[in-house]
Amino acid sequence: IYKFLGLATVFKNCNCSQLRGLHSDIELLFEVSSVVSMSDLTCVSMLFFEVKAVLKKREYGPKYTQNNFITGVRAINEFCLKSSDLDQLRKIKRRSPHDDTETFTVYLRSDVEAKSLEVWGSPEALAREKKRRKEAEIKYRENLFRNQRLLWEYKEFFGNTKPRSSTAAMFFKGPGKVVMVAICINGLNFFFKLLAWVYTGSASMFSEAIHSLADTCNQALLALGISQSARTPDPSHPYGFTNMRYIASLISGVGIFMMGAGLSWYHGIIGLLHPHPVESLLWVTIFSNNFFVSATLLVAINEIRRSARAKGLSFYQYVVQSRDPSTNVVLLEDAAAVLSVAVAATCMGLTSLTGNPYYDSVGSLGVGTLLGTVSAFLIYTNTEALLGRSIEPEQLQRLTELLESDPVVRAIHDVKATDMGMSKVRFKAEVDFDGRVVTRSYLEKQDIEQLLQEIQQVKTLEELEAFMLKHGENIVDTLGAEVDRLEKDLKQRNPDVRHVDLEIL
Repeated sequence: IYKFLGLATVFKNCNCSQLRGLHSDIELLFEVSSVVSMSDLTCVSMLFFEVKAVLKKREYGPKYTQNNFITGVRAINEFCLKSSDLDQLRKIKRRSPHDDTETFTVYLRSDVEAKSLEVWGSPEALAREKKRRKEAEIKYRENLFRNQRLLWEYKEFFGNTKPRSSTAAMFFKGPGKVVMVAICINGLNFFFKLLAWVYTGSASMFSEAIHSLADTCNQALLALGISQSARTPDPSHPYGFTNMRYIASLISGVGIFMMGAGLSWYHGIIGLLHPHPVESLLWVTIFSNNFFVSATLLVAINEIRRSARAKGLSFYQYVVQSRDPSTNVVLLEDAAAVLSVAVAATCMGLTSLTGNPYYDSVGSLGVGTLLGTVSAFLIYTNTEALLGRSIEPEQLQRLTELLESDPVVRAIHDVKATDMGMSKVRFKAEVDFDGRVVTRSYLEKQDIEQLLQEIQQVKTLEELEAFMLKHGENIVDTLGAEVDRLEKDLKQRNPDVRHVDLEIL
C-alpha cells in the first residue's frame, strides 16, 4: 500500500517522459492490487487523482447505417419494393426540408432492408432484380425517341387529356409577346427590303435585307429559348432551364456578328472595289420599313420600362445587367435597325445626288459596324450572365445584415450570392451558430420541471447516455428548424432568392 501511495504521488507530479521509467513500479502495483481489494485501491487513489467517468468509445461499423431514415421513394427504387410493402413498416414523422410540407414520412433503413429480403428471399435475388431494372431503364432511354413518336402518332387515340401547356401562354405577354411581334415585323421588313434591293441594286439595301433576315432568324431562336426555359426541372437539371434564354441570346449575338455584320462588311468592300451605279430609289419602302421597326422598338422599350420599374432599377441598369435577355436582343436589334435604315437612306441619298456609288458602299460598312457593336454587347452581357455574377452589393449587404442581426448567429463567413439569371438568386454562407441560444430555444419549448425530474433520475452511465441521446437529437432538430427559419427570412427579404445553402460551422 505504501508503495502504491508513493507511485500515485509520482504519477501526479511527473510528466509523460518520466513515466516511461516506472515500468517496474507499475508491475509492483499490479502485484499489490492482486492482494488488496479494488475498492480499497479506489478509495486511496481518489486522494491523489480526480476520477473521471468516461463512456467507452463506440465503434460505428457499416451496420450502424441501418438505423438511418430513408424516404418511401428511395425504399421503392433502391430495394425494389411496392408501396403496399411499406404499409406494414414503422412510419416515422420527421421535419420536412421543404417549405410547403410541415412533416414527411420516413422509414428505418433496417426495416426496409429486412422487408426487401422477405420479398425477394436473398440478397442475390435482390441484386439480380436491381440489375434487371437497370437494364430495362437503359433500354427505355435508348428507345425514348421511338416511344415519343408512337405517342404522337396515337395522340388521337389516347385523347387530349392533358391540360393546355403554359408555354403557349408565355408568347402572349411579357418577353414572349415582344419576340413574336418582332418576328412578324422583321419578316415583313426582310421581304420589302429584298424587293428594294432587287429593284435598285443598292449595296446598302442589300445589307438592310440581310440585317432583317438575321433579325428574323435570331428572334425565332429567342422564341425557342423562351419555350425551352419553361421546362420543368428534372434530376439532370435540378435548377431548371432558365439559362436557355441567355444561351439563345448569346447564339443570337454571334449570329448577328457573323451573318449581319460579316455580310454587310463583305458587300461594302466589294462595292468599294467594284463600284456600280444605283438605280432609282424606293423611298416609300424605306420609310415604311422604318415605321415598322420603330413600332417593334416601342414595344420592347415599354416592356423593359415596366420590368425595370418592377425591379426598382433604371432603364439603363436593366439593359446592361441583361435581366431579360430576350427583350434586350429585340431592343438592341431594332434600335440598330432604325439607325441602320437612317444610315442606309443617307448614303443612298448622297449616291443619288452625286452619282458616286462609293457613298452607298460606305453606308454598307457603317451598317456592318453598327451590327458588330450590337453583337459584341450582346455576347459580353450574356456571357457575364452565364458565368454567374454576384448580385448588387447593396442587396448582398442587406442579406448579410439580416443574418448577423439574428441572435442564433455568431458570425458568418464566405458569403456568396450568385445571380442565376431571370431573377433567380442562389445564396450561400457558412454560419457559426450559437449553441447556447439554440439550446435555450429548445428548452423554452420543454416542461422544465419534468426535465429536472428526468435529470434527477439519472444514476448510471447508461441512463445518462440515453438522456443525452434523446435530448441531443431534439436539439439538432431545433437547429434544423432555425436554419429553415433563416432561409425563409432571407427569401422574404429578397424575393429573388430561390435557393439558400447555409453551411453550419
